[in-house]
Amino acid sequence: MNHSPEEAVAMNGNGTGEGTGALEGAVVAVAGAAGPAGRATLLRLAEAGATVVGCDANPERLAEAVDAARYAHGGATVTGETVDLLDLDATRDWAKRTEAEFGRIDGLVHLVGGWRGSKSFQETVLSDWDALEKLLIRTVQSTTLAFQEALERSDKGRYLLISAAGASKPTAGNAAYSAAKAAAEAWTLALGDAFRKAGGEDGPRTAAAILVVKALVNDAMRAERPNAKFAGFTDVTELAEAIAGVWDEPAPEVNGKRLWLTPQP
Repeated sequence: MNHSPEEAVAMNGNGTGEGTGALEGAVVAVAGAAGPAGRATLLRLAEAGATVVGCDANPERLAEAVDAARYAHGGATVTGETVDLLDLDATRDWAKRTEAEFGRIDGLVHLVGGWRGSKSFQETVLSDWDALEKLLIRTVQSTTLAFQEALERSDKGRYLLISAAGASKPTAGNAAYSAAKAAAEAWTLALGDAFRKAGGEDGPRTAAAILVVKALVNDAMRAERPNAKFAGFTDVTELAEAIAGVWDEPAPEVNGKRLWLTPQP
C-alpha cells in the first residue's frame, strides 16, 4: 500500500495535530529521539496522549528533546535514556525496563540516521559503509529483536522504520547509504513476516512498516539556507504526523508495507 503525503497525514484524522484515540495511553519507544525528527516525533506522540520513552547516543540533546516535549504538553509522560543500540543485550534490557515500568510497549519508532556519500561510485570510501552499517542496520537489528515480543503482546503494536527513496533507486554517489537503507528495509520486512505468521488465519495484529521519504527538512535547515527549495523533502512535523497516523490503520493494512511520503521512484 502506497500513501501520498496528503493521505499519510490524513491517516491520523484531519492533519491538524489533534490527539488520536489510538495513541491515548499507548507506550511508544523512540530510538534516535534527539535529532530534529526525533524531537518532532516526541512532541506529536505526547500530544496524542502516548507515554513516550526516548533514547539517543547524545545525552545532552536527548535531555533537551525530552524537556521540550514535557513543556509543550504539560502532564505528558516523556522519558529518555542513553542506550547503546549496537549492543543487543543493552537494547533488550531497555525494552524489558520499559515494559516493566509502564506495563506494555505499543510501538518502537526507529529514527536513528546518518548519511555518508561520495562524488562518484569510484570514489566510494568503504569506511563509510562501516559507519553506516552500524547506524542504519545494526540499530534496526537490535531494536527489532529486543522489542518484537513486547510488541506482539500489545493489541496495537507497531514497529516503524524511517527510510529513504534512495534505497529503491540508488545513485552512483550513494552506494553505501542506499545499500544500508535497503538492508534495513529488508530486515524490517522480515519482522513484518514474523508478525504475519504470528497472527495466523486472523491476520497480524502487530505491524512493521516503513515510512519512505526523499529527505527530511526542518526549520533550522531552512534558516541556514533561505534560498533553498528543498524540493520533495518531507518536513519533520509532517513525518511525525504520519508516524502517529499509522496507529489509526489496521495492522493488516500496514504490516510489511512501504508507506511513501514522497513520489515513488
